[in-house]
Amino acid sequence: MNIKTLDTVDVRGKRVLLRCDLNVPLKDGVITDDGRIKASLPTIKYLLAQGASVVITAHLGRPKGERRPELSLAPVAKRLSELLGESVEFSSEIFGSKLSGSGVTLLENIRYEAAETSKDEVERLVLAKELATYADIFVSDGFGAVHRKHASVYDVAKLLPHAAGYLVAAEVDVLKKLTQSPERPYGVALGGSKVSDKIGVISNLLEKVDTIAIGGGMLFTFLAAKGLQIGKSLVENDLIPTVIELMERAEELGVNFLLPTDIVVAPEFSADARPTIVGADAIPEDQMGLDIGPASAIAFATAIGECKTVFWNGPMGVFEFPNFANGTKVLAEALTKVSGISVVGGGDSAAAVRKLGFADTDFGYISTGGGASLEYLEGKELPGLIVLQ
Repeated sequence: MNIKTLDTVDVRGKRVLLRCDLNVPLKDGVITDDGRIKASLPTIKYLLAQGASVVITAHLGRPKGERRPELSLAPVAKRLSELLGESVEFSSEIFGSKLSGSGVTLLENIRYEAAETSKDEVERLVLAKELATYADIFVSDGFGAVHRKHASVYDVAKLLPHAAGYLVAAEVDVLKKLTQSPERPYGVALGGSKVSDKIGVISNLLEKVDTIAIGGGMLFTFLAAKGLQIGKSLVENDLIPTVIELMERAEELGVNFLLPTDIVVAPEFSADARPTIVGADAIPEDQMGLDIGPASAIAFATAIGECKTVFWNGPMGVFEFPNFANGTKVLAEALTKVSGISVVGGGDSAAAVRKLGFADTDFGYISTGGGASLEYLEGKELPGLIVLQ
């Protein structure tokens, strides 16, 4: 896939509509991880250096067309201003916004408008046309949203000269490395809570990888598929037949398919719950699995550490609770030592490595878009990229 990049358009002195991914985690109105804001800075700084004025659209959470104050982008405007070292104007309106002639303006949460995510193309087009009046050129740099056919991602690109920003271009380059002749051995580690989120990726990657390691809440559906008791752990019973097929395919293809042999369990989902290490085949009925065990963490880290290309998406356990963060930390440490390319696939994985004390520079690449990365690796076409070709 070849997309138009920033060096193919002349932005000097122009007004640029820039779609960013500023969907940062907030707690009590305070940003807890500003990684996505920082990832947007290179494109913004380049545009300003070219004398362009910048109007940014972005979303936060899923307000579903309602003005929910806790999902306002106002705190993001403040943090962006601090990181840029210059004032960022914040517009609480999307329709009829009064824009200054220079600098950076951040529009309020674009998902306050129901038309942004509408499946009705006519509704989306009304919003896209309004956004198009604010600029001469559209630059798409919100990789975390390119798998969505949304007004500010897809439709507006049809109305204005357009290009991909530095972040989107970098993400696409990395994903090409993971899908087009990756250096071997090629290892993938997948975690997170739901198998349903990862089924497509596992199925598509089985033909391409040498090793797959499964952790997180999703692992218990695999254990259940092997006939093991999983206590009160998460499980998606309807996917057990699919999971059995995946494991059989992995065996036929000679893929090293790793499941934990030990589990850290607790009686309840709580930071204060007392952890116990048990065998994967010995989870008590009154306990739930909240992390892979220490022996499994070492086994995963060893297998992944031997790979030249690694993609990781989804924590191995409930990393937010110190008692259940070891599996994620051990795997992250292994990724920092990979001699080839190691990619942390956005979302919770990116938040986890930062919370656990790792720097972004410790890894080959930290993606900003977990869902978009996964859909790309599934082999799906992403509307926000197709429209930039």
